[in-house]
Amino acid sequence: MVKEWQEKLRAASSEEKAKVLRRFFNTGPGEYGEGDKFIGVTVPVVREISAPYSTLPLEEIGKMTQSEIHEFRLAGLLALVQRYKKTKDDEEKEAVVMFYLSQTDHINNWDLVDLSAPKIIGEHVARHPNWAHILYELAESGDLWCERIAMVSNWTIMRHGVYEHTIALADRFMEHKHQLMHKATGWMLREMGKRNRELLIRYLDENAAIMPRTALRYAIEKLERDERVHYMRL
Repeated sequence: MVKEWQEKLRAASSEEKAKVLRRFFNTGPGEYGEGDKFIGVTVPVVREISAPYSTLPLEEIGKMTQSEIHEFRLAGLLALVQRYKKTKDDEEKEAVVMFYLSQTDHINNWDLVDLSAPKIIGEHVARHPNWAHILYELAESGDLWCERIAMVSNWTIMRHGVYEHTIALADRFMEHKHQLMHKATGWMLREMGKRNRELLIRYLDENAAIMPRTALRYAIEKLERDERVHYMRL
């Protein structure tokens, strides 16, 4: 079944798209996606092809998430997202979460993180607040992609009215050296502001002067122009 899955993805691939994706995801020497291999399949197509395979045994899905080909890894992760969403069994959901966490070495670009973490880790923590320790374990890993998983998982958690982890992790990543974490942090703060403007303004009043400029620009994107100017001048 995995071979069939891969063949369908290859049949939908395009070398022209692959060239664009290699540039977009920074696969050159010394870049964050160095050496990643693309075959050129768009996300909607990967999602559509992968949906029927979400019921495969986890170890079979793992053959996709551990592939050297980016779109195969994405396909496996999207199958896990579908698996978590569709199953009603709590033990099965937990099994998907634990399997996902076992695959973090292969969840190694921002799209792989952003398209999966909120819907698996974020959803599980929202459903089971006692699992929040996962966020902090990931944040303390020292691995860029695990750190991003921790941060962007809050997209779902905040939809359930919980903001404490976004704030705590934004504090933790304040001095992070990588722009991808500055972007993720600012994005989550912006999302917090959409749901609770008062919390965002309070956070900005206390931290805007010391925030990385990229994080700040992302965080204030939806504010009024005079507010954006004010915070950028701090």
